[in-house]
Formats: sequence, C-alpha cells, structure tokens
Amino acid sequence: MKNFRLQEIFALVYRLFLAFVFYQIARFLFWFYNNDLLKVDSVADYFRLSFHGFAFDTTAIFYVNALFILLSLIPIVINTKKQYQSFLFYLYFITNGLAYSLNFGDFIYYRFSQTRLTSAAIDVSKHENNLGKVFFAAILDHPFVLIWFIVLMILWIFLYKKVKITERKPQTLWVYFASSIATLLIVATLVVGGIRGDFKHSTRPINLVDANRHVSNPVQANFVLNSVFSFFRTIDTNNFKLVHFVDQKFIDENIKSEKIYVRENVEPKPNVVIFILESFAKEYSGAFNKDTRIKNFVSYTPFFDSLATQSFIATDAFANGRQSIHAMSSVLAGIPSLTDAFTSSPYSNQKIQSIVSVSNEMGYDTSFFHGAANGSMGFLGFGNILGFKHYYGKTEYNNDADYDGIWGIWDEPFFQYFARTLNQKKSPFMATLFSVSSHDPFKVPAKYKGKFRKGPLQIDEPIGYTDYSLKKFFETAKKMPWYKNTIFVLVADHTNQIYYPEYQKAMNRFAIPILFFSPNPKYNLKGEFTQPAQQMDIYPTLVDLMGYNKPFRSWGRSLLSDKKEQPIIVNSNGTLEQFLIGNYYYLFDGKNFTGIYHKDDLGLEKNVIATEKTPEIEKGKLIAKAWYQDYMNRVINKKLDK
Repeated sequence: MKNFRLQEIFALVYRLFLAFVFYQIARFLFWFYNNDLLKVDSVADYFRLSFHGFAFDTTAIFYVNALFILLSLIPIVINTKKQYQSFLFYLYFITNGLAYSLNFGDFIYYRFSQTRLTSAAIDVSKHENNLGKVFFAAILDHPFVLIWFIVLMILWIFLYKKVKITERKPQTLWVYFASSIATLLIVATLVVGGIRGDFKHSTRPINLVDANRHVSNPVQANFVLNSVFSFFRTIDTNNFKLVHFVDQKFIDENIKSEKIYVRENVEPKPNVVIFILESFAKEYSGAFNKDTRIKNFVSYTPFFDSLATQSFIATDAFANGRQSIHAMSSVLAGIPSLTDAFTSSPYSNQKIQSIVSVSNEMGYDTSFFHGAANGSMGFLGFGNILGFKHYYGKTEYNNDADYDGIWGIWDEPFFQYFARTLNQKKSPFMATLFSVSSHDPFKVPAKYKGKFRKGPLQIDEPIGYTDYSLKKFFETAKKMPWYKNTIFVLVADHTNQIYYPEYQKAMNRFAIPILFFSPNPKYNLKGEFTQPAQQMDIYPTLVDLMGYNKPFRSWGRSLLSDKKEQPIIVNSNGTLEQFLIGNYYYLFDGKNFTGIYHKDDLGLEKNVIATEKTPEIEKGKLIAKAWYQDYMNRVINKKLDK
C-alpha cells in the first residue's frame, strides 16, 4: 500500500477541507460585521445562503491552492520527507493567508463599497498615496478584525499540524508513478470543475452575477460570495475606467441618456411579452431580407415572416453584445456589452432601472422564463438584480421527459408552458422568455426529424423548429383572454452560424431582427423602421407604449417617438468598442479611435481615419467619446437607477 500514497491523499483532502471550514467562518464574521446591510432574515436563510456559498468558496480555494495541490501529488519520491512537507506547509499558509486576509479587509470595506472586493480596487488604490495611513487607521478603528485574523490563522495552523505524514519510500516505482499520475489526472479534473463552478454543459465559468441566483434580495449576493472569488474572477476583466473627454453640457445635449415619452390614455395597461430568441439572427428570416438582394435567399422562419407582415419591424437592427447574457442586459435594461461585459464586471451588483423596474413600479407582475437548468447562463442571478418577481426554469417546469439532454426543455413544450402560466396571471404582466433549442449542437426533437427545412448550416433546421414553436405558442395564446391587450416583442440575442457572404461582413455579424406585434390596433404596431436600431431601443420603446410618462435612464430611443433623436448604435468586437453614428462607423479603444468607416462599408474594409476629416466625422468622434464617458460614469458611480 506504500505505493498508492493514501496518507498523502488523505492529508491533502484534510488540508483543503480546513480551507472550506475557515472560509465559512470568514463568511460568518462578514455577516457579523455587516448584518444590518445584508438582510439575512433568519437562521434558515443564513444556512441556505451559506450552503450556496460553497460553490464560490470552491473556486477561490482551488485558485489559491492549485500549485499546492500539484506539488502535493507529483511523484518525486521525496514527497513524504520532513523538509518537503515543511516546504508545503509554508507554501500553503503564505498563499492561503494572503488570500484569506482579503475577506477580513471586506469586513470593513464593504460598509463603504456595498460590494465585495474586486480587482477594480487596484485601479482605485493606485491613484492614492495614503494607503498606509488608511490601513492603519482602519486597524485602529477595528482592532478585532486583525485579532480575529491572527487567532483564526493560529487555529488553522494548529489543526493543519494535527494530521502528519510519516516518511515512506515507495516499494515499487512503476506502481508509485502510475498511481500518482492517475491520481493527478482525477484531481486535475476536479480542480478544473471546481474553478469553473460545475461540470455541466455551460458557456462560461460562474462569476459574480451567479451569486444572485440564490438570493431573494440582491444585496444577499455579497454574503454568498467571498472576497477571494470576487477578486480573482475580475482580474483582467476590468476595463471600466472613468474618463473625461467632454463637459457635461455636451453630454446632456448630445447623448440625452435621461428621456421621457408622454403617451395619454394608455388604459388598461398593456401586457408585455418579450421573446429573446437564441441565435435567431437576421440572416435566417425572409421578412428581414427583402432588401438585401441576396441571390437565391432561403428563409427558415415561415411563421416569423408571416407575423412580420402584421407587425412593426426594425429592418436594420443590431445586437449590443456577443453572448446571451449580454442580450439580457441590452434588451431589458438598455446596457450594452463593451469590451468587458457589464454583467461580468465588478459593477453588475447595483440597482438598475430597466423595463423590469418600470413594470414593477407600474404595478405589473414580472416574470422571467428559461427552459434550462435554473441559473444557467447567469440569467437567474441577473434577473434578480433587475427585480423580476418570478423565475420559471427547468425546475419549475418539472418534467424531464421534455428535456433535450443538453441545454434544457425543448422550445415547443416550454413555450406552451409559458402560455399556460401567463394565463394564470392577473393583468397587467410583463414576462420575458429566453429560448433554448436553436443552439449548438443544433438538434430537433426526434418526432420532428424531416419536418423542418434543412440548409447549408446546422442551425437552419433548429431555427425552423423554434419558429414552429412560436407558431404553436401564438395559436394557444390567441385563445386566452389576456392576448388581445398584449404587446409582443421578438428579438434575437445574437447571431450564430453564417452562410451568406453578406452576413460575413463585420457589422452584419451583429445583424438581428426586432419585431413588435400586438393584436390590439390602438398601439398601431405596423410597418417598417428602416433607420439603424438596436436591442437597447426595445426598453425605451416599451416604456413609451406602456405610458410610463416619467423621466428614465436610457441610451436607446423609442422607435415610435416623433422626437428627433440621434441614434447611437453601440457594440464591441471583443477588443474595440464600435459606434454607428450618422454615416460612419467608429472603432474606439477607450482612449483613441483606431478606425472610421463609411456606413455602407459593413465589412469595415476601408479605413478613412487618415484621409477624411469632415465636420460630421469630428462631431461623431466627440459624440462617441461623450457616450463612452457617460456610460463609464453611470456604471462606475452607480447611476444606472436613474
């Protein structure tokens, strides 16, 4: 048995277990110092939130201990020697001690920041020259924080030493090495899964937003998190910085991020139903390609095309982000994704004015539906930040017979569930559904094999299935009493696979359909909007239609308003911010413009930044900078609630 290193494996598990214990102690102390801010209502609530904190603790602990784990298991024969174990001891407590101290800093810092420590603190601190004074003043004001840290570290060391490793030599080297490598592979898999947050089929590791999946009040997310996780998860993700390019007067006159639309006699209030359709790009729909003149164009959305003829559609619309969670912030809150997405930034946990908060203020019932496992894509967490009163996911659907085996419930049955659930609600209500099925690996239910048109792309067939699911939804909904006075919005979250060369062009990779439909003629949702539009325009358009009649924050504009508003289309290619203003595209790195292109140059092939210096271009550059300045100011200084 000496060859299988069981005592070393047990010691490693014990040492990592100690880290979990002390992280929970730190969570208790964090609550103890900030219980008036965290709104943990009962003992049961405390333990429930603490339990959900284990996932974030796991990520943090594995981040910090990755090297320690590796060096504990690598087969170098001397692992059990006293000198080597002493080396591991110091490595363990230097790395864990430094990381653990971040939690203690948050006992004090949280009361001022109202958020867990993130890498943004580095940018803040590097502009200060009195950090030493601030640190010692904090210690003097809160000496027990330092005392707790010292006492707990002493206890941690004491418990660590309770399990000792006896020096042993392997008897059979090949067995020793083979078993060690096998153990390393297994542990590496577990560590990767722990750092990501789970082993499920997911698009991204868990981040700060995911803590909101488990809370009834957004501030509780800070209790679920730990400071080590929030710090590490935001390293190299914070390009959010305050800038000053123009004065506030220029922003007020040209950006106009605070708007008001007055619409009289909107009674009874309309229900609002928003479909955010997975990967439902403009390329796949005939109704949105009438003027693109693509030879031999084929549509995969017969119902959507038919509905478009009875609707108000934006034919030149763009996504404001690259991923599904970006669409949620863009469509519902009018917050686009720049190089770094707001939803995964250190600033995501703040009060946000949105179509959800406006609806709540107006007395609407608000719900979010997503057929995937609850919390997938970060939707549950961000939905809680926005203030949805209800969330309906795979758990609430409660029938795995309709599970596609990878992502969630097939669209057709989940859309029917959506209709039935809405039929149980009291009007007015605002509900959002994020679809699932038109997603890699691009399958349709077995019973529908051969029913939908196949094309050159794998996604074409499941797009047809989602379109069919929409048809069946509307057939069901139109029989229900709430249908007649409902405004429906259908929009893609982002684009996906590309076939036609027209959509391979850089800017058309953001090209999506936006459709507003209502069977109630009083809303007059008919015709085509041919000016540039974007996901961010949905929120203000709905605020206009609902008759909110109060000032609100929006970087988009109502597509139905008679007001003359300069459209500013915003998105990012992941490296640069992209603006469409007037007749030009502007590419901006946060400080300087790297490219300027004519509006009809969708491929961004001819950069005119060095050859054209027109007044329109110079004004456009100022507007882009002003928009960026206003965005950063509102996000960083927590001014998104107005």
